[in-house]
Amino acid sequence: MKTSTQREIWIVAALALIGLVVLPLLNGAVPVDSPFHLTTFQMGVFGKYLCYAVLALGVNLLWGQTGILSLGQCLFFALGGYALGMHLMLLIGKLGQYQADIPDFMVFLEFPKRYPDTGGLPPHWIPFRSLAFAMAAVVVVPALVSAAFGWLAFRSRIKGVYFSILSQALTYAATLLFFRNDFTFGGNNGLTDFKFILGQDINLPSTKRALYIASGVLLLLTYAFCRWLTTTKFGLIQRAIRDSENRVLFSGYATAHFKLFVFVVAAIIAALGGALYVPQVGIINPSEMGTEKSLEAVVWCAVGGRGTIFGPILGAVGVNALKSYATHSFAEQWPYFLGILFILVTLFLPEGLAGLPARLKGLRRKPAPATPESSTSVTPKP
Repeated sequence: MKTSTQREIWIVAALALIGLVVLPLLNGAVPVDSPFHLTTFQMGVFGKYLCYAVLALGVNLLWGQTGILSLGQCLFFALGGYALGMHLMLLIGKLGQYQADIPDFMVFLEFPKRYPDTGGLPPHWIPFRSLAFAMAAVVVVPALVSAAFGWLAFRSRIKGVYFSILSQALTYAATLLFFRNDFTFGGNNGLTDFKFILGQDINLPSTKRALYIASGVLLLLTYAFCRWLTTTKFGLIQRAIRDSENRVLFSGYATAHFKLFVFVVAAIIAALGGALYVPQVGIINPSEMGTEKSLEAVVWCAVGGRGTIFGPILGAVGVNALKSYATHSFAEQWPYFLGILFILVTLFLPEGLAGLPARLKGLRRKPAPATPESSTSVTPKP
């Protein structure tokens, strides 16, 4: 086990070197006409994959390590995106079609009549003019929502499939709220057309490159945190709760407190990924918090390897790369590909892609069945 962990760490270190050093150099230092040049668009796509990998690590922390199957993690992913997106929207008011101090959709929806004292800006939007407040909201808002929901659910001993259904219901209710135009978050169009971040043009190659590197660093830190957590006593209790929560209860541990803490941490991880996802993709709308998105994240973990640390990263990047290819070449058949992939992995590779090397090694070491010629028999005496 120790050898396999060390091997995984070396693999992650090599991939981090390639991802954080080589790829940005291919984009910024290699001439555009070179076949080795990495375009800014490709950097944005890779950055999106890294943000999804951060989300997958949060899902795995709940499902793979603690046995809590939540179908609402994309709600927290979207809340982090909305928190930063609100700040980015307030930077482009004068550049919009109406050239007002507020975003265009607020002018179109006649917000100045609803909020005359603030020039049409809803009061809860005002603090988001500050980037520091927006970044604090990226962490605090999902943490509060997850803490309130988790406390009610775990205090009531809701677990298993009932918790999954309840988390799905929470996500569905939040999606309906955000789809309403009078909820002040842009309705079904969401927030889009971002132009600046930290005073820099968001579409410049250097800015896209910086956002990609920030996503890679966040993923690396999240991986290190999850890896460290598995080595602690807390991580041991996590796995014990996953395997037999009743035994942990009989041992004197308040499992509800442990599960609540993990639920809040996973929500914050998802929100941080969502915050970096928004400026790279350029849009955030209620569809990002839909229940089908959370189901996709569960598939990433299952395909990559539930319960491992590196597996969810592999699953998120691999499945989304396949999705990008399949939606372009087989747009209508893509959902079937995803379903077949999930079924095949569940039936034939329950450990996921991360467990494939160990399975292949086990097949090589499997002893050959004895042949009649090689077997010896004893003839009884007459």
